[in-house]
Amino acid sequence: MIQHVIAWSLRRRELVALGAIFVLVAGIWLLRTMPVDAIPDLSDTQVIVYSDYSGQAPQVVEDQVTYPLVTQFLSVPRVKAVRGQSMFSSSFVYVIFQDGTDLYWARSRVLEYLNAIQSRLPAAVKTRLGPDATGVGWVYQYALEGPGYAPDRLRSIQDFQVRYALQSVPGVAEVASLGGYVRQYQVLLDPARLLAYGVEI
Repeated sequence: MIQHVIAWSLRRRELVALGAIFVLVAGIWLLRTMPVDAIPDLSDTQVIVYSDYSGQAPQVVEDQVTYPLVTQFLSVPRVKAVRGQSMFSSSFVYVIFQDGTDLYWARSRVLEYLNAIQSRLPAAVKTRLGPDATGVGWVYQYALEGPGYAPDRLRSIQDFQVRYALQSVPGVAEVASLGGYVRQYQVLLDPARLLAYGVEI
């Protein structure tokens, strides 16, 4: 068989040379135009649901937020797995879909089921979908440290300075803040003084 191919190629040298030139030109063109990905995206289609429940312990977050969300998302069509992670004041639920599922279809289904369960979650829980990024989208993780800086001060620097600077970088989908203490302002009323000024609550 190989001998016949060699004999045919020798008889039609011009055709073989033309084919080789065509393959060479096509290869150069593909090399210049083909998108190159440093880390090929082989991950499943997934939607991340982030919930903030300020001031609550991980066990409370697990019982009142993560577990209800996980059980709700198990009934979403084409779902392959649902994973939950509870931390101090926050919850992450990863809804993983079957191969070939469109990302935006998956996000709309998760949002639909999230709206259905929102009324059964505690009133202080703030829930939102993560960015429409893939599973390999978590590119960089860093920590803010500084001598003499309290955790709430570091969190404020992260939320109001570092975060916005990083979000302005092209290609960055989201900058997620974890840890520290979110600074809160509380107003304590003195009923006796309010009464003296004639102000009612």
